[in-house]
Amino acid sequence: MIYLQLFWSFLQIGLFSFGGGYAAIPLIQGQIVDRHGWLSMPEFTDLVTISQMTPGPIAINSATFVGIKIAGLAGAAVATLGCILPSCVIVTLIARLYLKYRSMALLQGVLGSLRPAVVAMIASAGVSILVTAFWGEAAVAFSATNWVMVAIFVLSVFLLLKCKLDPILVMVLAGVLKLAAAAAGL
Repeated sequence: MIYLQLFWSFLQIGLFSFGGGYAAIPLIQGQIVDRHGWLSMPEFTDLVTISQMTPGPIAINSATFVGIKIAGLAGAAVATLGCILPSCVIVTLIARLYLKYRSMALLQGVLGSLRPAVVAMIASAGVSILVTAFWGEAAVAFSATNWVMVAIFVLSVFLLLKCKLDPILVMVLAGVLKLAAAAAGL
């Protein structure tokens, strides 16, 4: 039964995650944290971090991670298959249709109207992860704010946007800063 749940959950994620990895994050959260309770919100935040640091799409990395955690190697295979199956079918069909009708104004209008929804899904995922990073499981309140995480976030944004540092270097630096803060008891 768990294999069917994993397959079905990640099939839905694969089927409805238009816009790529970041747009899939709220769908993944809805299935694995909210609906099934397979991961807590802090574990989910760790999952997103791990999925970003490893090669491959976030949805597939998440499916593999959750599948292994819930049902071992077979669970990883089933969850990953559920995640990639819709994309394989949909991309094959859309490629054929797009090549045939790419100049049609209606198709361009539909594609254009999907962009704001994708941006909203990405923003929603970002806010959800930010809230978890700054406040964890606690209620969002000034007194419960993790100021070390806020400082690391602000420094990371500055290094990425103003100094144009490589994102991998910024991730490593953020990890080192968090370890140093933990070692210092902050």
